[in-house]
Amino acid sequence: MIKFIMGVIVGILIFFLFIYFGGGKTVKKVAEGLTDAGKKMEVIEQIIKKEKGEVEKDVKRKTLKEDKGATKKTEAPR
Repeated sequence: MIKFIMGVIVGILIFFLFIYFGGGKTVKKVAEGLTDAGKKMEVIEQIIKKEKGEVEKDVKRKTLKEDKGATKKTEAPR
């Protein structure tokens, strides 16, 4: 019962602090900041995907070259 009463008191306190510090204006500012951060994250994700694709292509090329070179060296002359 004490935890319930403390929860109600804390909830009321948070509500009044929310109203005191600007309410909707504060939420709007925070949301704008999160939106900007989200846009930046999307750009970073696109860059990472692009770089990943390029690295995969390079690794495939190098492994193919190494495999061809290794098979040529291991084959016995006829």
